[in-house]
Amino acid sequence: MPSLKDLRLRINSVKSTQKITAAMKLVAGAKLRRAQEAALAARPFTERMERMVASIGRGMANSAGAPKLLAGTGSDKVYLLVVATADRGLCGGFNSSIVRQARQIIRKLESEGKTVKVMTVGRKGRDQLRRDYGRLLGQSFEDVGKRRLSFAEADTVARKILEMFEAGEFDVCTIVYNRFRSVISQVVTAQQLIPVALPPSTEAAKAGQAVYEYEPDEEEILKALLPRNLAVQVFRALLENAASEQGARMTAMDNATRNAGEMIGKLTITYNRSRQATITKELIEIISGAEAV
Repeated sequence: MPSLKDLRLRINSVKSTQKITAAMKLVAGAKLRRAQEAALAARPFTERMERMVASIGRGMANSAGAPKLLAGTGSDKVYLLVVATADRGLCGGFNSSIVRQARQIIRKLESEGKTVKVMTVGRKGRDQLRRDYGRLLGQSFEDVGKRRLSFAEADTVARKILEMFEAGEFDVCTIVYNRFRSVISQVVTAQQLIPVALPPSTEAAKAGQAVYEYEPDEEEILKALLPRNLAVQVFRALLENAASEQGARMTAMDNATRNAGEMIGKLTITYNRSRQATITKELIEIISGAEAV
């Protein structure tokens, strides 16, 4: 059984940990508000961008002059998987859920005879995937949005993806990230970026019944719009990830703070019982010694 001194040291240690987790919860809560506002504000723009690309690109998807970003390369042998995680831990299962989904996708593609390449955004995803799939890792981005996530940082990631695609290094690109739902709920999402995944025609028909004429023609518009859409979708994924990370960290630190409080209560009870037993033992010894005299 631990001594009274050991119990006191353990209680003080847990109290110090509780103060740290409580402070981290407050910091995560402050960051969450900003990240959540940014993610929610970006959703209407990105959704409208998707609808615009679908509206213009649907008529050109199967034409000879369709851009490769829309129509693809005509093959699906090589896949680029962009895994977006955080640079830091202490956020519950946020990082592990994304990496788990990425592993499932990799196993599925390799079982079908596909070649997989992995690009990571965030240190945790790179470190976890390196254990099993180090041979697949390529470009890695760290400290993205360390201070505050900007479109320029997302555009840097998108430009690298675009460079690899234009160099013929892959045929299909998919990004894996956590979509923010609430403070306690995030949804792991795998979104195809290249070629652009167009919604079914029935949904497109419901989205808009009007027929538009474009100036310049659709090909020129898509040539400028598709690279921008790629950057916008990457930016949306990183914004959703940032909000999900802070929500997961806030929840994890809240749980850790409550667990520390429960542990302090149990250790305090054990300490008081041990102290009472020690005092009782000393009293018995004193009384026995007095009676012997």
